[in-house]
Amino acid sequence: MNESYSEQKFLTGKDYQINIIIDYFNKRLKVEDYRGNLSSINHAVLNLVNEQDFEKLIIKARKEHLFDFLETGFMLEAVIKQYFNGSDALFLVKYFTLERKNSDKWVEEDNILTAILKKQRDKAPQKASIFTIRKATVQDAKKLASLYQQIFKIYPTPLNNPGYIEKEINNLTIFFVMEDGDSIISAASAEINDTYNNAEITDCATLPSYRKHGLMKELIVEIEKELINKGIYCAYSIARALSYGMNACFNQLGYSYTGRLINNCNIYDKIEDMNVWVKDLTKVDAEY
Repeated sequence: MNESYSEQKFLTGKDYQINIIIDYFNKRLKVEDYRGNLSSINHAVLNLVNEQDFEKLIIKARKEHLFDFLETGFMLEAVIKQYFNGSDALFLVKYFTLERKNSDKWVEEDNILTAILKKQRDKAPQKASIFTIRKATVQDAKKLASLYQQIFKIYPTPLNNPGYIEKEINNLTIFFVMEDGDSIISAASAEINDTYNNAEITDCATLPSYRKHGLMKELIVEIEKELINKGIYCAYSIARALSYGMNACFNQLGYSYTGRLINNCNIYDKIEDMNVWVKDLTKVDAEY
């Protein structure tokens, strides 16, 4: 992988402005932000889809614009509560191939989710005192890249590249790591949006031989504390719908399931559906 497979682009017209991610690797366009005439925005984005021959379009829309986009053929797949400085964001999508629209794992993913939601939530994760947890620095980039390379055959971002991780750490993304001696055995990050004061908890990975310790819950709790200290109260994550462990982790930590993104991105070893989990950090349990 390399960093050139996606790029940010700003589209402007006489009555609109659009911030868009052109995601070549995952054959999709993501509208991250917009303002202006909704009809003009829709027209401009669809023109770009046709030029690039992409399979999926995602708009992070304001809830007050829901019906305007539904009337032009968009579908609602998920919600991030309080994403826009307290106002909800809606994942509205269009598909351009039948293969991309259809999910042959949907029922299996529903069964996994149902089993997880039936489980009683723990009050707080148990501490794995034999391991060390800390905030990562750019000096950890090589070890982090090695960890991610061991876990994921493919990933939506080039986490096997130390240079990319260094860039992310320098650009508002915080990483926390769990160490056994000098080895990083688990890691997770939070990508902070300082415009709308939210954060995506992502890049979650634990070496297989350490997964029985519940390390990811501890890492996420530490990330939540860091976000709260920075005045970030909207936290969300997008997890592989087929991963019982990660979805169970977010459920146990008090995140709410708010939808599923069909064939959303290439991750692990194929293109997969992704579950969206959201948490209001102002309601974090006192014992955290």
